[in-house]
Amino acid sequence: MTRKWWTLIAVSAATFMLLLDITVVNVALPAIRADLGASFSDLQWVIDAYALSLAALVLAAGSLADRLGRRRVFSFGLILFTGASLACGLAQDITMLNTARAVQGLGAAVMFAVSLALLAHAYPGARERAGAFAAYGATIGASFAVGPLIGGLLTSGLDWQWIFLVNLPIGLFCLYVTRRYVEESRDPRSPGIDWPGQITLTAGLFLLVLALLRGNDLGWTSDAILAELLGAVVALVAFVIIESRVREPMLPLKFFRNPSFTGVQIAAFSISASFFAVFLYTTLYLQQILGLSAIEAGLVYLPGTMVMLFVSGATAQLLAKVPARTVISIGLGMVGVGMMLFTLADVTSSWWIVLPGELVALIGTGLFNPAVTNVALSSVPMEQSGVGAGVHDTFRQAGIAVGVAALGALIPAENAFGGNPQAYVDGLHDALWAGAALALVGAVVAGKLISKRYGTAAEMPPAEGELALAPA
Repeated sequence: MTRKWWTLIAVSAATFMLLLDITVVNVALPAIRADLGASFSDLQWVIDAYALSLAALVLAAGSLADRLGRRRVFSFGLILFTGASLACGLAQDITMLNTARAVQGLGAAVMFAVSLALLAHAYPGARERAGAFAAYGATIGASFAVGPLIGGLLTSGLDWQWIFLVNLPIGLFCLYVTRRYVEESRDPRSPGIDWPGQITLTAGLFLLVLALLRGNDLGWTSDAILAELLGAVVALVAFVIIESRVREPMLPLKFFRNPSFTGVQIAAFSISASFFAVFLYTTLYLQQILGLSAIEAGLVYLPGTMVMLFVSGATAQLLAKVPARTVISIGLGMVGVGMMLFTLADVTSSWWIVLPGELVALIGTGLFNPAVTNVALSSVPMEQSGVGAGVHDTFRQAGIAVGVAALGALIPAENAFGGNPQAYVDGLHDALWAGAALALVGAVVAGKLISKRYGTAAEMPPAEGELALAPA
């Protein structure tokens, strides 16, 4: 095989692994709670510690990779992620687990930020790059598709620790392929790390998620929660101000002069903060309210996720004929409708009641992922692909972190573990309606902002000077 094929294999396998660690964890949370004596807030941090690290650090990782060499930084991310996975599997208490999850998120941030840039370098031709992006999009779909099932199999058949230990052979394989076959690439003009921007972004996201997770327990008008929310606003506003004034920003605000770039980030945040975030709570519904085992819960998601895999693979051909913004808007709209259908589930329902909503939402996700990835990379100059990928991944992972906390605030979580099942289901319905509204708004905004010129998967990135001139 050629180097470009090995690059696709290494990048896709690493991406599959790091995204698997988002979905695979959900079905194992009840087992983690029972084994480590964790509270529900602790379980939310199992998800958010990972997503927050990924969201907060992926921008810096992209800039660092462009400067030091993408293969070198990608290799470091693999080593860090694999080592942290071992620490997660050996964790003896919830604090150690969540700490290791944060480190694991750092490794994931490095890999995620560099992955698309490595592909763009390995596949410079428009048509072959479109095929590589389609395969990459299918990988994203596959991780979501098999994650619940793998998590259920490992948790039920072995123990929850194995959802992390399974990363060891995958990580070592990816590291070998990367060091042996992947070509080094860098941007000689890449700036250094924007430390003021990095600090304010990390602080803002952390304080926002912390406040949302603790608001129900401490009271939304308590001094602590108000201080955290105010601190988050101040830090995030400071981040924007810094990025507008610093000479070499980690998030170049000029990217947002292109409405298409802005629209695709809003779309990415919308699906993450709605459907991907509520996935935690629907999985708990299946296990704690309906009484399904971990593997049974994983199997419930299998029909929809298999359909999503097929749709993701077919979307590359669809993008050759239909504008990307149409595909993105339809896909995100279907996610919103699917979440509405999920509200048919009740305390006394059978597991099949979630299938209509699951199928509709996951078909929409299959349309959405390849199209949004293509526009995200095509709306920035190729030489800044690392930073562009980092911005896109920041919006995706920040959406998950904020969504898990915000939607969780609508659900009386304690009722999932021996309390009032009806209260949990009522709160879940509220979260589903809120998530559906967000997805539908995101669909409309993306359709308005993303240019119709991104009409095929072969669209190439604009030149630096074209960025501010891209038509809506």
